[in-house]
Amino acid sequence: MAHTEWKDAPGLPDFSLLKRLARDQLIFLLEQQHEVDKLYKVELKPIFVLMFTDLVNADKVAGRFRRYKIIFTPQKFYACETVLEEQGVYGDVTTDEWNFYILPLDDDILSLELPEFFRDNFLEGDQRWVTTAGSALRLLQSVYGSFSKVYGIGRCAKMVYESWRELMEDGEQRTRQPEFAKVFLVDRDVDFVTPLCSQVVYEGLVDDLFRIKCGSVEFGPDVTSSDKSIKVMLNSQDKVFSEIRNEHFSNVFGFLSQKAKNLQTAYDKRRGMDIQQMKAFVADELKGLKQEHRLLSLHIGASESMMKKKTKQDFQELLKTEHSLLEGFEIRECITYIEEHINRQVSMIDSLRLLCLLSITENGLLSKDYRSLKAQYLQSYGIEHLLTFANLRQLGLLEEQQAGETLTVMESKVGKLVNDKTVGKLTDAFSSLAKKSNFRALSKRLALVMFASVPCCLQVLERDGWTGMEEVTRMLNGQEFAVTARSKTDAQRIVLVMFLGGCTFSEISALRFLGKERGCRFIVVTTAITNSSRLLEALLDNSA
Repeated sequence: MAHTEWKDAPGLPDFSLLKRLARDQLIFLLEQQHEVDKLYKVELKPIFVLMFTDLVNADKVAGRFRRYKIIFTPQKFYACETVLEEQGVYGDVTTDEWNFYILPLDDDILSLELPEFFRDNFLEGDQRWVTTAGSALRLLQSVYGSFSKVYGIGRCAKMVYESWRELMEDGEQRTRQPEFAKVFLVDRDVDFVTPLCSQVVYEGLVDDLFRIKCGSVEFGPDVTSSDKSIKVMLNSQDKVFSEIRNEHFSNVFGFLSQKAKNLQTAYDKRRGMDIQQMKAFVADELKGLKQEHRLLSLHIGASESMMKKKTKQDFQELLKTEHSLLEGFEIRECITYIEEHINRQVSMIDSLRLLCLLSITENGLLSKDYRSLKAQYLQSYGIEHLLTFANLRQLGLLEEQQAGETLTVMESKVGKLVNDKTVGKLTDAFSSLAKKSNFRALSKRLALVMFASVPCCLQVLERDGWTGMEEVTRMLNGQEFAVTARSKTDAQRIVLVMFLGGCTFSEISALRFLGKERGCRFIVVTTAITNSSRLLEALLDNSA
C-alpha cells in the first residue's frame, strides 16, 4: 500500500497547550478559588457537581440535592440558573463555569464536543452555542497567534465570525507570529450529502459501526477474541491505525496481513542471537514489537468484524445504490431497493438516510413516490415518526416536489424579468425557487460527487476569496464572506477549517489528502464528529 509523504509541509502546532489550559483552570476552580481538596461521591453533605450546560441536567440536579456547587461547562447560561430558581434551590446553590471550549482529539482534529449544536441551531433556531464557537476561535487566536484571513459560508458561520470579532475587539490583542493564518468557516447544511453517505475510509467505517467517542472506541468480544471489551484511543500515537485510517476499507485487510508478516519476521530475528544481541533486542525493540502486535491484533479483529457486518447487511449493494443516487441513474431500481430495505425493517436509520439521499439528489420526490415511501416507512417503523418527517422537511432533507406550484412561480418570475429586461437577475429567479434544486448543478460546477464542503473550501483558498464563485454561492444559499484581519502575514501554510454542525471522518480524510497534494496542513475544528446515524438521530422525533 502506497502512502503519500508530506511535501515540505509545515509542522503542526502543539495542541497539548489547550489541554494544560483547561486542566489548570479546573484545578483553580476546585482548589484555589473554592478550597476543594478532593472530589467526593454524592452524599448528603455539601457537594460539587461538574456537569455539561444543559437545562435537563440542571433540572435533574435541582430535584436531587439541596446544597452544592455547580460548575457548568463550557459556559454558564442564564436559563440554567432560571431552572434552579424555579425548583426553589437557587439560594442553596453557588455556580461557576469551566470554559473548556476545545478538546484536541488528535494532531489535526479539535472538537468543541457539542453534538447538540446541530439540532439546536439548524432545526430549533437556538443560537446559544454561537458564542461558544466564537470563544473557541478566540482561544485559538490568543494561544497560537492572529488570523490574517477569515473565509466562510452559511448563516451560522457568519454569526460565529461576528461573535468572534466582537470578543477580539473587547479583549487583548496579541502580536506574536501566528502558527496558522487562515480560517474557513462552513455550515453543515451547506453539504448534507456527505454525512448521509456510507463512509469507506477505515476511520470513518470504524465510526459508523463502532461509534468513536472523544477519540476513543470500545471494541467488544467480537473484535478482541475474548470475553472482554477493550477501550482504545484512535489517534496518530497508534502507529498501525495512523497508517490505515485514511485508506479505503477494501485495502486495509491486505495491508494488515502484510504488517503481521513483517512483525513475525522482526520477532524471528531473535533466533541465533548471542546474549549481548538478545539483551540489546529486549532493551530496544521487544517492547515496541509487543505494543505493535497488540494494536495489530485489534485492528485485524475490527477489520474481520466489519467484513462480516458488511456481508450481512449487503454492504456492496448498499454502496451501489448510493452511487446510483449520486450519479442520477437507475433511480427506479434505487426506489425499489429502498422499499425492500424499509419493508424488511433492515435499519430504521439507514432507510431514512436513503430516503434523504434520494430526495436531495432528485430535487425532492415525486408526489406519488413521496406518499408511498412515507406510508411504508411509517407502517414499518411507527406512525410516531410523522414528526421526524416534519423535521427533515424543515431542513430540506426529505421533500415532496411541488411541480405545478414551482412551474407557476417560475413562469411568473421569468415573465416579469423579461418584460423588465433585467436579464442579469434571471439566474437569481431560478435559484431562489428552492434550496433543494441545486445538487446536480453543484456536482457539475464543482466537478464532484460528494464533499461539497471540501472542494468549496479549497477553491476559496486558491482564489483568496469568493470572486468567480458567485454561481456556487447562490446554489449554496449565499451568506459567504471573506475578511482580511489585522494581521497581514500569509507565511503559514496551516489552515483551520471549522465545521459548524459536525464533521465526518471522510471529510477529515479528504482534507488530509489535499494537504499532502499541496504541501500544506489542514486543522479541522468541529462542533462534534458526525456521521449519518448521528445526524439523523438528532432529527428523530418519535414521541407518541
